Amino acid sequence: MCGITGFLGATQFAAEDGCGAILRQMTDSLSHRGPDDAGYWSDPEHGIALGHRRLSIVDLSPAGHQPMHSATRRHVLVFNGEIYNHLQLREQLAATGAAPSWRGHSDTETLLAGFEAWGVRATIERAVGMFAFALWDRLSGTLTLGRDRIGEKPLYYGWQGQGREAAFLFGSELAALRAHPRFEHAIDRGALCLQMRHNCIPSPYSIYQGIAKLQPGCLLAVSARQPGPQLVRYWSAADAAIAGTSQPFEGSPEEAVERLDVLLRDAIRMQMHADVPLGAFLSGGVDSSTVVALMQAQSARPVKTFSIGFDEEGYNEAEYAKAVADHLGTEHTELYVGGAEARELVPRLQETYDEPFSDSSQLPTALVSRLARRHVTISLSGDAGDELFCGYNRYQFAARLWDSIAASPVPLRRLAAGAITGVPVASWDRLLRGLGRCAPRSLRCQHPGDKLHKGAAIISCTSLDQLYLGLVSHWDDPAALVLGAQEPPTVLTGDAPALPGLDGVQRMMALDLLTYLPDDILVKVDRAAMSVSLETRVPFLDHRVVEFAWRLPQAMKLRDGCSKWALRQVLYRYVPKTLIERPKMGFGIPVGDWLRGPLRDWAADLLDEARLRREGYFDPAAIRLRWNEHLSGRRNWQYHLWDVLMFQSWLEGTHAGQGRTASSRPPGAGAGRAWSTAASVH
Repeated sequence: MCGITGFLGATQFAAEDGCGAILRQMTDSLSHRGPDDAGYWSDPEHGIALGHRRLSIVDLSPAGHQPMHSATRRHVLVFNGEIYNHLQLREQLAATGAAPSWRGHSDTETLLAGFEAWGVRATIERAVGMFAFALWDRLSGTLTLGRDRIGEKPLYYGWQGQGREAAFLFGSELAALRAHPRFEHAIDRGALCLQMRHNCIPSPYSIYQGIAKLQPGCLLAVSARQPGPQLVRYWSAADAAIAGTSQPFEGSPEEAVERLDVLLRDAIRMQMHADVPLGAFLSGGVDSSTVVALMQAQSARPVKTFSIGFDEEGYNEAEYAKAVADHLGTEHTELYVGGAEARELVPRLQETYDEPFSDSSQLPTALVSRLARRHVTISLSGDAGDELFCGYNRYQFAARLWDSIAASPVPLRRLAAGAITGVPVASWDRLLRGLGRCAPRSLRCQHPGDKLHKGAAIISCTSLDQLYLGLVSHWDDPAALVLGAQEPPTVLTGDAPALPGLDGVQRMMALDLLTYLPDDILVKVDRAAMSVSLETRVPFLDHRVVEFAWRLPQAMKLRDGCSKWALRQVLYRYVPKTLIERPKMGFGIPVGDWLRGPLRDWAADLLDEARLRREGYFDPAAIRLRWNEHLSGRRNWQYHLWDVLMFQSWLEGTHAGQGRTASSRPPGAGAGRAWSTAASVH
């Protein structure tokens, strides 16, 4: 795991010393991603510069130093990630006589040999792994960027500056791009809308105008002769879902469980290969317990496992993790974090997430990453089990809700929704609390009025997609909140693939695989872990596992109301069912209570009305209304407020010295050059 960056732009090399200083600043901004080594390479004649920060994982010798040249010197590569099957790729190269005289045993060297023997796309299609890379072809003068199939590793890019002074910038994180003098710092208000809705900014968008995220499963080529980035998709999660459901696994349930066990064992075996200490996050849930169980089954020594516990009731999974660890015999480390210690980290989250990001589970993720890094350099994770094996409760809830309302005419449903929202939230709260146990079970909660008002918006939906968007949205109309903004289309807001052959639940799972997983979950884990130089690996995202999961009939994922059925059967071969079966618990923090208590002063400063007006991004009235309602306890606006607070904190930390002019340009002004070729491809 590493950090990569660089730029293409001939006039940047007018002064060689200036070029070196720029490249070093960009590269060294990523030192947390690679503390073990730094490398810089440039070709002033062709206007290309590549930088690399190294976290040594495989081949700790100088032979793994980057930027790395191919054996013929035609190609120069900076690479972030791991190719788990690179030794098999070396065997394939040797079998055809295409293997060079190897200098070391790094997967970077293997990739370069593959690129020269088979070409870039054919090599990547053979590879099993997670990665982002930049490859310079000295013969053709072409820069190629690539990203792994699901989006485990990040990569930003875009043109900045005008005319002959323009530069094509790229990097693992935005901090590297901001270090270049041509970077324009123009905030994209449309992208800010997306963060208010989704608590993250989905690809291909970024918080800056003219800067895009390379989408998962894509290659991009750019050159001085052809400056418009050419985007090609080599693998598609949508295609995997369509192919899997159209050609389902035809064996018995027992055969399916055995096949899944074998695939996961192999994926985990490959991901356990490293030249540095390795462990795993363990929550005690189905996904992380399965990963740890299969690790321990293939290890001659106790696997190192890590979990975080909280004192707050309803937010602590550590006791369940310890029970699983004790059964498997892992070397388990747990850390109970007091509320004060956790809250001290909140104002510094913007340093970890260098783009506005507001999934509140970012905090426990950062804490468990710090804990693990004290003991290991790599940690395996159970992420993606929910998206692949139908684990989220919202899938079943949304499908049942749509089935119950779809037959009713839309005008009638809208009339009912109006009647519900016509009663204030506080009145619903008083009424339903007064009913006590006579109230419907689903409305026996702290803020039943909030739940009813959200439900009213949902019952007026005209499609399952629209209903699902409502369920997963925070701010329902973010363009009304962000001044001067239009919300751009995403997979969930008008740019969805057709997904023929998928039923409603499968469609929601596929949409999450395309959006929520890469744009939220994987961003959260990558930034939290890499901020402390910890590599994370996700066995469920081995593309062979992903493709097989989509071949499993839905009845082998959701059976008798039990989610992740096939995956659970694999787990129960190693861990007793009694240690696992319990209601699903999110990996969260009591944000709402903290905002009314110990975080109140911090939040009040960021949400100050005069400050909001001066900065000019948000409608202050909408935010102040929700802030006051939240403080009074009349409404629970924790997620909406957290979205705004995380942007405000990021703005304060990142643009404190920029001034208003650079960071608040109106929509459409400045460089938007990346967008013409960064349109979503499925």
